[in-house]
Amino acid sequence: MTEISPEMLEMGNRARTAATMLATTPPEAKTQALNAAADALLASQDAILAANARDMAAGRDKGLSAPMLDRLMLDAPRLQGIAGALREIAAQPDPVGAVISEWDRPSGLHIQRVRTPLGVVGVIYESRPNVTADAGALCLKSGNAVILRGGSESFHSSRAIHAALVAGVQAAGLPEDAIQLVQTTDRAAVSDMLRMVEHIDVIVPRGGKGLVGLVQREARVPVFSHLEGICHVYVDASADADKARRVVINAKTRRTSPCGAAECLLIHRDIVDGLGAQIIADLVAAGVEMRVGEGLQHLPGVVPARPEDFGYEFLDMIMAAAVVDDVEGAMAHIRKYGSQHTDAIIAEDDGIAARFFAGLDSAILMRNASTQFADGGEFGLGAEIGIATGKMHARGPVGAEQLTSFKYLVTGNGTVRQ
Repeated sequence: MTEISPEMLEMGNRARTAATMLATTPPEAKTQALNAAADALLASQDAILAANARDMAAGRDKGLSAPMLDRLMLDAPRLQGIAGALREIAAQPDPVGAVISEWDRPSGLHIQRVRTPLGVVGVIYESRPNVTADAGALCLKSGNAVILRGGSESFHSSRAIHAALVAGVQAAGLPEDAIQLVQTTDRAAVSDMLRMVEHIDVIVPRGGKGLVGLVQREARVPVFSHLEGICHVYVDASADADKARRVVINAKTRRTSPCGAAECLLIHRDIVDGLGAQIIADLVAAGVEMRVGEGLQHLPGVVPARPEDFGYEFLDMIMAAAVVDDVEGAMAHIRKYGSQHTDAIIAEDDGIAARFFAGLDSAILMRNASTQFADGGEFGLGAEIGIATGKMHARGPVGAEQLTSFKYLVTGNGTVRQ
């Protein structure tokens, strides 16, 4: 095994020092830093968009797909959204030191469980430059230092956004090593981060199945799993037609590149030729290529599904569809093909919806709502560092609170154990 490069070790040492300082940084200083970063981001809009234009041109030359280019692209409204997320994170209650629970013991001890930073977070991501701002802000808010390693596709955009974050922490008198960006596209930096057990406390991968799989296989540092978003929408026989049509079309077509975009439609057998046919017609009319299983192939504008179309994250205007007998059949399909990310049911029957919620173990389950709401900002977290699909520590949108652990504070009065 190759040694970790001196450059990455130095970044790790600086991050560890910064994390020690951030653990006791007053909330007001972190709020000031994030608001100053938002100001700096908007003040440098022209430079950021110019950097993004370089990345977009390189991406087109490299042959990136349309969804990948959509993830990469920045414009003035998206920058406004990033700045707004920074301000929203700044305005949230500071999680560090918050008392989760407390109790007294017959021994006379008073015990508190309080939130504490994780320490140093490593974030490895691909083409989304907004992750630079989201991850940096959430880690700062939660008292963690962060080492960011963006993908080569977003290299120039990420550097420009990172500069605004550094300006923010400097304006608040905080260590600029609190938010570090790996300044190389060399893949060796990723391998180094995965083995920096003395410098990084947790790794968060943001990207496709290949990246996440690599991290999970090779990391010696603990990982917050973020697998692909193979999101399902099941339309039950009890569904309200207007709600179902509105939700399904939004879940698939609002944007196809986010991990919360719906990839598979499940239709109750009893409504195939009624509401089911109408929903598929809506999707076809919107330009979605519908790859359908048995029982749906007689509908206009569809194509037969291949076996590999189920359990696949298209991130495009393509959707699989299948017929199921009931909610039990829908859950069986989701357990077989899903990724435990986000799954939705459209149903008016409370009992059936309750069965769906109880019977599945996806990180996010929804009723009569679009899967596109699988987003930290929509959950009120300001932003997210990812959607964790594992079962240890954090699940679902990972915001500032989820980037903390806890410790016990125990107070006595000369108390001794008998």
